[in-house]
Amino acid sequence: MRKFTVLATGALLVGAAEWSGAAHADPIDWEAIAVCESGANWAADSGDGGYGGLGISATDWEANGGVGLPSQASPQQQIAVAKRIMANRGPGAWPGCASRAGAAGTAPVGSLTHYLSALEQAALRAGAPSD
Repeated sequence: MRKFTVLATGALLVGAAEWSGAAHADPIDWEAIAVCESGANWAADSGDGGYGGLGISATDWEANGGVGLPSQASPQQQIAVAKRIMANRGPGAWPGCASRAGAAGTAPVGSLTHYLSALEQAALRAGAPSD
């Protein structure tokens, strides 16, 4: 019952924030993905097609609004493009790193399932009972 209460309360809070236009924190820890992908080297060239701190391919970069190469962009620019990639492809764009950085499951970012999964993960990290 507690799990349901936490999730239901979280869903109401997320809905209220969206409805009121209030900004909400990004549930994805992009710095953690960068640490996993490149050792947090935002100018990285992995040699296998991944560029920048988040290991974004040139194809994904350009398809999602990036100019030049990710390794030449600021961390903020890389994250802005990465958010578009996440919205289009989901956490599978970073298969080895996204799940460790709060990219909840495979639900599309912004979906109710994504928010509920992120809230559940946060509650578990905070020590809330799981049932």
